[in-house]
Amino acid sequence: MTKIRRRDFLIKPFLKRDNYRAFFQITSTIVPIISLWLISNQIINSSFFFLIKVFLLGPILCLLTLLSSRTFSLMHDCGHNSLFTKRRLNSFFGFLLGLVNGIPHKSWSIDHAFHHRNNGNWEIYKGPIDVLSLEDYNHLSKREQLFYRLSRNWIMLFPGGFYYLVLKPRLGLLIIILNFSNDLIKEAFIKLKKRKFSALLAIQSRVKPPFSDYGDSFSELFELIMNNIIVITGWIFMSKWLGLFFFLTFYSLVSTLSAAILICVFFVQHNYKNAYAKNTKSWDIVEGAILGSSNLNIPNWLNWFLADISFHSIHHLSEGIPNYNLKACHKANSHLLQQSQFLKLSDFSDCFKYIIWDNKNEKLISIN
Repeated sequence: MTKIRRRDFLIKPFLKRDNYRAFFQITSTIVPIISLWLISNQIINSSFFFLIKVFLLGPILCLLTLLSSRTFSLMHDCGHNSLFTKRRLNSFFGFLLGLVNGIPHKSWSIDHAFHHRNNGNWEIYKGPIDVLSLEDYNHLSKREQLFYRLSRNWIMLFPGGFYYLVLKPRLGLLIIILNFSNDLIKEAFIKLKKRKFSALLAIQSRVKPPFSDYGDSFSELFELIMNNIIVITGWIFMSKWLGLFFFLTFYSLVSTLSAAILICVFFVQHNYKNAYAKNTKSWDIVEGAILGSSNLNIPNWLNWFLADISFHSIHHLSEGIPNYNLKACHKANSHLLQQSQFLKLSDFSDCFKYIIWDNKNEKLISIN
């Protein structure tokens, strides 16, 4: 196998960012989302028969799902500071795009950066489903092994997607509040026990990092709080405007399906047959990028909704390349990507078999 070297790739010309193009991408995504919700309101308030309303809302559900996926993909670019020319613009629009999907942009971006720094090193980064090594899997009981296999079945994309976008950011903040409240109660109890009544108002407990799954800094905590306030306020407004039952049902379906698409894409781009799966000692970051990330041969229209993340090897080699340059960069370096894995939509289901890391032979394996 030919040694892969970063300096062999043509990268620099494709690092150029364009604020106008980035703003157009966001506008051409958000405006249709708003329009589709407005159309949905017209449909549910129309005099059409129920079945006709369902028939008309079906395509809107599909489009909102795909546009939600695109919104997340653009937020992903902001997390890499690759969409706009300035970091502040990426942070600002990343925060706004995160509101659409209900997920805090900053803490997500930091976690995602960890994935990029360690892709292909399965000793450190276990992938989106927390893959076990073969050694650890064999130490599980039969019941635990069954649970492991079931919890990593493709069908779990749907409840997992709902949890990831709708519940997890809310529960993350709730855990922080409960932990702080618990500290306050403990502090008050100790003071009462020691009869230090005058010290009850002198609160010493503090909210301290790490904050559940949402980072190690107060800036991440602040964004989590703001995200929750704005998102929940938006839910209340939309529920009053569209009706509680319709909005919660429709929004939950959109969030579940779009997250399922994104998790599926992320999974198949790193869990597949013959994927690069080294331990720390033999791991190489460039090989991890090229050999540990699959590229997807998918229709152009689907590529648009995923913001060209299908050109994934180049993206991992240089995450600073904006999505609107990924395809051109991939094409310019195609002769160097012949060792990379290319997957079709029909290959996706096969990828979900590779949920065990054989740490001795350094490869992903399936479970019989």
